Amino acid sequence: KDILTGLHANTQIPKVIGFKSYADATNNTQWDEAAKYFWDLVVNKYTISIGGHGVREHFISPNDFSSMIESNQGPETCNSYNMLKLTKLLFLSTSDTKYIDFYERTLYNHILSTINRQKGGLVYFTPMHPCHYRVYSTVENSFWCCVGTGMENHAKYGEIIYSFAKDTLFVNLFINSRLQWDEKRLKILQQTNFPYQSFTKLSIDVHEPVLLTIKIRKPKWIKENYLTIKINNQKPVNYIAKNGFVSITRKWEKNDTIIVQLPQNLSIEYLPDGSSWASILYGPIVLASACDTSNQ
Repeated sequence: KDILTGLHANTQIPKVIGFKSYADATNNTQWDEAAKYFWDLVVNKYTISIGGHGVREHFISPNDFSSMIESNQGPETCNSYNMLKLTKLLFLSTSDTKYIDFYERTLYNHILSTINRQKGGLVYFTPMHPCHYRVYSTVENSFWCCVGTGMENHAKYGEIIYSFAKDTLFVNLFINSRLQWDEKRLKILQQTNFPYQSFTKLSIDVHEPVLLTIKIRKPKWIKENYLTIKINNQKPVNYIAKNGFVSITRKWEKNDTIIVQLPQNLSIEYLPDGSSWASILYGPIVLASACDTSNQ
């Protein structure tokens, strides 16, 4: 049942993280299905373009988002923080790329945007009212819940860029990073300026050649069902995606390289209530612009 409207949002999400943790520890399919149902409900009915949800910490009616446009207390950072914790658990047990698509959207558009790059202050609520402003925490006058989780947020960017199975490496996110897989004596350097540039480069370093499948996520925002990939500067090849990933199996050698094209396109996403308010996206990025002299 959908009974979320009016409930305090961040009271509910940690409960469901508990559902999923219990399910994983005991192989309980009923609790696992409960966690999946809750995630689908929140993401598909209550969530807006930046990956956040709620007004004044509470779920609002999925049939009326007018209060989100009017309020200065839009999606709460702590809610998105905990939704990402739940999303990570669900992805690791299913390998379903819908979870990483949501993770990426929320990471770039809500989490990353909540820190003041000059002063280090953190955001509690993200107003969705057009041409509104953010309020950042200060050392002397504010220590909201979203300051605590906010500090943790910005230390966690590397935690799910990669994942692995026995002989398979999953490349889930396109973020500058270094991977060291000791069991395979394998290192990977990912170099990218995504989303400002629409490609990423993976450089392989192995002690000796290793047979391995590398699965690269094909994001939902790429319209085609393939990724254009160039290995070792050879002719680019269109690799068909299956279950959201492109798979490349080969014996990888030292200094092998993989360049993945990540074409981004403009799109429009409306609020879940069907009203005329919309966000403009470029790939997974919700576009925004400073619209007053304070540049907030």
